[in-house]
Amino acid sequence: MNREQIPDEARRFILASIPSVPFLEAMLLLRRNAAQDWDSKRLATRLYLSERSASELLSALQAAGVLATTDNNAVFRYQPASESLRQMIDLLAESYAHHLVEISNLIHSKTGKRAHQFADAFKWRKDS
Repeated sequence: MNREQIPDEARRFILASIPSVPFLEAMLLLRRNAAQDWDSKRLATRLYLSERSASELLSALQAAGVLATTDNNAVFRYQPASESLRQMIDLLAESYAHHLVEISNLIHSKTGKRAHQFADAFKWRKDS
């Protein structure tokens, strides 16, 4: 992989599918520990989050097809819904290892743009 820039397919995946850095960090942590079962308490401890935030991340990752769930949706395990998703997450993990700052900035710029667009919707306009 070219270490000079984030691969285009990883960039597109980030922009389309990664809502936050904690989402990415949780996904990659569970990927690295694919044989382990996870609940919100364990994830909260590992990522220094509240249990509520960890629970929301686990639910979001499951809804995105990254995790499978057992035990009445309380225990999760890394199990991408398709081989193409698994390969994309593998590419993203490799890219993140070499481009942590750039990928973090890309995610933050995406969420920052959304916040500005939302705020702009409430601005008073002269022609209003």
